[in-house]
Amino acid sequence: MPALILDGKKLAAQIEAELAEQVADFIENNGREPCLAAVLVGDDPASGVYVKNKRLACERVGIESQLHCLPAATTEEDLLELIAQLNSDDEVSGILVQLPLPSQIREQKVLDAVHPLKDVDCFHPENVGLVVQGRPRYLPCTPHGCVQILHRYGLGAAGKHVVVVGRSEIVGKPVAAMLAQKESHLGPASCNATVTLCHSRTSNLPEICRQADILIAAIGKPKFVQGDWIKPGAVVIDVGINRLPDGLVGDVDFDSAKEVASAITPVPRGVGPMTITMLLLNTLAAARAQVA
Repeated sequence: MPALILDGKKLAAQIEAELAEQVADFIENNGREPCLAAVLVGDDPASGVYVKNKRLACERVGIESQLHCLPAATTEEDLLELIAQLNSDDEVSGILVQLPLPSQIREQKVLDAVHPLKDVDCFHPENVGLVVQGRPRYLPCTPHGCVQILHRYGLGAAGKHVVVVGRSEIVGKPVAAMLAQKESHLGPASCNATVTLCHSRTSNLPEICRQADILIAAIGKPKFVQGDWIKPGAVVIDVGINRLPDGLVGDVDFDSAKEVASAITPVPRGVGPMTITMLLLNTLAAARAQVA
């Protein structure tokens, strides 16, 4: 039987409807809108599309958005000055620095400069540390989107073997930490997993993947995970977004995987829309934290 398609776009729309009510309630009680300030350096087409989609999502739920566009030749000093201004602006709830940045700018330096209370991407080391300790201020957007997909489709992680392919700071490490926790804001079924974190130097990677009850692919290589790497009946979460001449594909070979897995996220319409929605959740949480 072909796999159940885990429709992230549909789920994102449902969560946005819930969030719109919460945003309206916040505005009524505080007399101000949550505000997300996006910073875009350069003219990378993919980054421009991502920022546009985030701004449209803000409009749908009633969150104000700002866009600060800087030329590709912007210096690190000038970007840090803008971040400092946004940090001190009481009207700005959250700050999003769109990655990647031009080569003359150190990404970590810039991300560390965002105030932890306004770090709605959850990249600041203070916020990352809180996630690892199981007491998050905000949750990293893409990992949270993965966990929400599992939760809302009733695919609990508790007691399951989760294999994560990819050890990035943005996806692999935080999603592994979240699923291994004892407690989750979504309940104990959404954590308490046994997690194996794999990467480019993992030996016998296909064999380890075949042990997974839930396989999360986030390695950044198109169609890297093949169908014969997947245990029959496993759940597959494909985080990859790779642009090929014939369109977008994930890190999983979807056609072969869907014949083996019990459920799988497509690319597009999978994790991507959920990532943006989780950013909106964090922006509202940041607004609440700053008026508390």
